[in-house]
Amino acid sequence: MAMYLTCFSYTPETWARMIENPEDRREAARTYIESVGGKLHGFWYAFGEHDGWNLWEAPNNVSMAAVALAIGAGGALSSIETTVLLTVEDTIDALEKAKSIRYRPPAA
Repeated sequence: MAMYLTCFSYTPETWARMIENPEDRREAARTYIESVGGKLHGFWYAFGEHDGWNLWEAPNNVSMAAVALAIGAGGALSSIETTVLLTVEDTIDALEKAKSIRYRPPAA
């Protein structure tokens, strides 16, 4: 299964609701990813550009996209961005395949 790193930010209204009624959102996140056959590996809050980060495992890009779309459509987030993570082995395979690609820069 593929690994994904998601960064997200809550809306001010969501933070206000969380202050009034603090909630551990890890279980909700776990439920969402498990519904498509995946696994939640980590959930963190952060200071900075994004409010939080999730590390997920999902069977494929479509499954992960479905989870991200469902969460994003819920209205609690002001932003959500998911990055597909490659293993070192996959990256080495890509580097090997890149050797056979004859790239030509624009106007060259």
